[in-house]
Amino acid sequence: MVFSTLIPSASHLYLPRRMPTNLKSSPIRCYSSSVSTQFDLKGYWTTLIGEINQKLDEAIQVQYPEKIYEAMRYSVLAKGAKRAPPVMCVAACELFGGNRLAAFPTACALEMVHAASLIHDDLPCMDDDPSRRGLPSNHTIYGTDMAILAGDALFPLGFRHIVSHTPSDLVPDARLLRVITEIARAVGSTGMAAGQFLDLEGGPNAVEFVQEKKFGEMGECSAACGGLLAGAEDEEIQRLRRYGRAVGVLYQVVDEVLKEKMKNKEKEEAEKKGKSYVGLYGVEKAMEVAEELRTKAKKELDGFEKYGESVVPLYSFVDYAIDRGFSVGDAS
Repeated sequence: MVFSTLIPSASHLYLPRRMPTNLKSSPIRCYSSSVSTQFDLKGYWTTLIGEINQKLDEAIQVQYPEKIYEAMRYSVLAKGAKRAPPVMCVAACELFGGNRLAAFPTACALEMVHAASLIHDDLPCMDDDPSRRGLPSNHTIYGTDMAILAGDALFPLGFRHIVSHTPSDLVPDARLLRVITEIARAVGSTGMAAGQFLDLEGGPNAVEFVQEKKFGEMGECSAACGGLLAGAEDEEIQRLRRYGRAVGVLYQVVDEVLKEKMKNKEKEEAEKKGKSYVGLYGVEKAMEVAEELRTKAKKELDGFEKYGESVVPLYSFVDYAIDRGFSVGDAS
């Protein structure tokens, strides 16, 4: 279960404050019905990743039983982690004037939940993937038993971190309850777990459901949590849900396209089974799907025009995905 991003994976363990190096160095031009501006996505993303990495490092200190904590840190602090869920959460919170200090505990929890889902996704009984971001997957290093325990421990740690670290003067308890409920819904039997179930059991016709549940749910949850923390209205939360779901699937679809256009001969098993848009429809159709997702995501953001340029980071996430997909694809 992964909210995929399009910044290529690295091959070493996390080093403090080392950032993605291949985000576009020049500003990305974002367009909406009311906002046309250049936004430094690299600077925005880099700053947030540095802050989030530090807080995650502090949140998961090795203690007894040491081996479980070491396994937890191995996946959460992996250098190839792009922090898309927490960055989206913070951006959505700031859209409504929220303080990013209010969002950081939930942002960290989202990354813990995300890492746990990846650990379990790679297990031999699931997707049976021996590597993740160019490194051995968790169970390959620590064994299946410790990998299961590490994932099991990260889920509740995320919830605990929200409750114990969110400043009470910035976020009322009622909002925190809604955030916790939102995350529980996203990872549960009707959310990401349902997507993994159908990925294991379903056929090619299940591709849309699998993609929306395995990848869209994390995006939906991340955006919605940011809005909830800032006290957004219910209608605004629904817009964020639809936006986040579209972006979550969009990034995964374009990621699949990039792999195909780069002539990657070692397809992931999910692609071989046809449980991806590229595997089922081919590159051209997958890019049509990506364009439809971009349109859908931006349509939801147009409803936030009254917030002016504070919505630009969310627009830029969408434009960056498509720009990457077409620019790399055209070169092949």
